[in-house]
Amino acid sequence: MKKIYTLLLVVLFASVSAQNVTFEKSNFPDKKEDLKIAKKAIEEGDNYYLTEYQNYNRALELYLQAQEFNPNNDELNFKIGDCYIHSGFKLKSLPYLEKAYKLNPKVSPEILYLLGRANHLNLKLDEAKKFYNKYKQSLDGKDVVERTNKANKGIDECNNGIELMKNPIRVFIDNLGPTVNTKDPEYTPVVTADEDGLYITSRRSNSTGGELDAEGIYFEDVYVSYNFNKKWSAAQNLGEPINTKVHDATMGVSPDGQKLFVYRNEGGNGEIFECDLEGDKWSEPHRMKSPVNSKAHESSASISFDGKKLFFVSQREGGLGDRDIYIATKNVKGKWDDVENIGPTINTPYGDEGAFIMPDGKTLYFSSQGHNSMGGYDIFKTVYANGKWSKPENIGYPVNTPDDDVFFVMAASGKRGYFSSIREGGYGEKDIYMVSFLGPEKLMVLNTEDNLIASQAAPVSEVVAAPVVAITESALTILKGVVTDAITLKPLEAEIDIVDNVRNESIASFKSNSKTGKYLVSLPAGKNYGIAVKANNYLFHSENFDIPLSAGYQEVVKDVALKNIAVGSKIVLKNIFFDVDKSTLKPESTNELERLLKLLTDVPTLKIEIAGHTDSDGSDDHNNKLSQARSEVVVKWLTEKGIPISRLQAKGYGETKPIATNDTKEGKSQNRRTEFEIIAN
Repeated sequence: MKKIYTLLLVVLFASVSAQNVTFEKSNFPDKKEDLKIAKKAIEEGDNYYLTEYQNYNRALELYLQAQEFNPNNDELNFKIGDCYIHSGFKLKSLPYLEKAYKLNPKVSPEILYLLGRANHLNLKLDEAKKFYNKYKQSLDGKDVVERTNKANKGIDECNNGIELMKNPIRVFIDNLGPTVNTKDPEYTPVVTADEDGLYITSRRSNSTGGELDAEGIYFEDVYVSYNFNKKWSAAQNLGEPINTKVHDATMGVSPDGQKLFVYRNEGGNGEIFECDLEGDKWSEPHRMKSPVNSKAHESSASISFDGKKLFFVSQREGGLGDRDIYIATKNVKGKWDDVENIGPTINTPYGDEGAFIMPDGKTLYFSSQGHNSMGGYDIFKTVYANGKWSKPENIGYPVNTPDDDVFFVMAASGKRGYFSSIREGGYGEKDIYMVSFLGPEKLMVLNTEDNLIASQAAPVSEVVAAPVVAITESALTILKGVVTDAITLKPLEAEIDIVDNVRNESIASFKSNSKTGKYLVSLPAGKNYGIAVKANNYLFHSENFDIPLSAGYQEVVKDVALKNIAVGSKIVLKNIFFDVDKSTLKPESTNELERLLKLLTDVPTLKIEIAGHTDSDGSDDHNNKLSQARSEVVVKWLTEKGIPISRLQAKGYGETKPIATNDTKEGKSQNRRTEFEIIAN
């Protein structure tokens, strides 16, 4: 009898709790004043919720006040659920929408779709598909085709999610911590190629203008954090001239960290602005001209390693979808032209956003609502090869979720990426996270309700050690260092030219920072590079990097001390090449010889000695003759270009002046060299 009585009470309570309670005096005879306050909150909330420019956050605050007074109203629960769907805390929508549906299954024509979406966001994919199908069956009247397509897309995304979750990618995801993240939103991270600098957008109380926008949130500003010994420093507001009293947001940064792209909403449309790091200060951002910016909205930008291509997103007319990715090419005059839509392999009828080109110049990450997205925007990868882009690949779950995953950037190594997300245990609404790919050292959660999912609080049911796997690396070399005066050690601003030695083509030109002397260049694998570092009144410095296609990622630190144009100054010409055991110049030597020719032309008082050197292999006599012949070939080349023989001397030293050991292959390579010395000025 006791069990029966308890059961009856449970059934009675369930039936009472399921009743819809309207905001009428008859339902609250003893709470007239509280009822009045609740109804006023709803009325004010409706003013934000029902207007053309809906402010869901403000409406939500007011609706939740009324909800505390009466939690059992169908329309109020529906509105709260809808507001959460449009907020940064979408997963909270489900219980409110479920309650609204339970109180009144016909509370709104959109209740079934929103229940599908809320279950979808909470990774209840089979349940989501049921509601999407119910929604399709309920449709009548106008816009049936459009609304049916919307539901079908949700079903397709659920099916994509089910497949992606069967094979989660091996990652671990870490919050960058309180030095970068705060209680305020942080998002759209961009990072330098070597991960030394991280630029983010945040809406903090110390914004430049200190004012709130129409939604009651501080205006966006750009902040920077630096990586010291694998720890991120406290993010600092960049201040003026980058930040203004209105919205200023990150868009992209060049691999060397010397150029920054920022978003500003001037003239009613979002536009791309660019600025340069001059010493330790940023220049005034200037609006990029047509054809990059247009009358439409431009929202992201990423520049290639050589500075010659700009990948950006625009809503301009003639696109393939809501917003598309475009490529602008810089002409010989340094102007952007030849803007092209990247094409239907990548762009879809839906939104395509957040383009990021890797420093290798061929790997593009972007976000899309199309392809095989598991919901909202997903992050995809495509590679340019043989004149075309590969079919975009969804980078997988749990990085991608049913919510919007957008504005993802990758470090040059290909080991770590950075993105913003709303996740359980975060510091605020959106935080900056780092995802490490194929990490063998951390424990992995392999159950289907992975606690790495954005905003998912599901318990971990099983933890096992992930097998050790190889880390995929970019086929890329990062060359960086500091340029200084060889005598004073003072940092120098120098021009750094990169040449394809085989094709005798200039690839790119950069400058070291005028205050710090720091430089960073990206060298994709598969080329023989000649690198020349030049500054006024200094002898140039050359380096050679022959990087095969099979090479993996590496960082090379090369500090360069430039020598003044003075008698006794000596420079190794590292990009002069000869056939083996011969004095025949290879074509790859052309650019280095032309640099030497320019120096002699620019400074007509210089007299130099061209010195040839060998390793210790072979007889002394053979090495002396070979080194002499090689130095004479260089002198002959210069005289044929118009340099008087009176300014040139050729001398072969054989193996008598080594600069490294002859006991190793690397040492012998250094000893086989051509160099010049200033003997008079």
